[in-house]
Amino acid sequence: MAGRMKLEIAESAEYLEKSLRHARTAAQKERLQVLWWVKSGQVDQHQELATRTGRDPSPITRWLQKYRQGGLKALLEVKTAPGATPKIRGEVRAALEERLASEAGFGSYGEIVDWLHERFGLALNYYSVYRFVREALKGTLKVPRPVSAKQHPEALDTFKKTFAWR
Repeated sequence: MAGRMKLEIAESAEYLEKSLRHARTAAQKERLQVLWWVKSGQVDQHQELATRTGRDPSPITRWLQKYRQGGLKALLEVKTAPGATPKIRGEVRAALEERLASEAGFGSYGEIVDWLHERFGLALNYYSVYRFVREALKGTLKVPRPVSAKQHPEALDTFKKTFAWR
């Protein structure tokens, strides 16, 4: 039979309960819940924490070790992978933003891919360029939609005025 867990929790049960209510992620909630159970005296054995959380004991051990070494901040720290460095940055990004804002713009995202390759030597795929322009730059292509030659300009203006979104 296992003995009592040796863990000194510096925060009060009230503080942990309040933090638990305001936690943003499930991982934070789960870790705060474990501390709150121990602090409030509901759980005093490691195996019981594992049973209550529905997890293997090894993550619980890691969480408690993190808490012992660095406190609540270390326990709640979420590490994320750094990701790749963007290929379109600095001078290239500025030139692309300027060209998108200009009257000429681009006819297609494929045209942007070709322009980046010719001007800056960047070999990027279509989807990467599309996502970068749409998500990072919040830009669109400056290509007017074609208007039928049959359409009368006055009728179009009347339609726009009549059905304008308010």
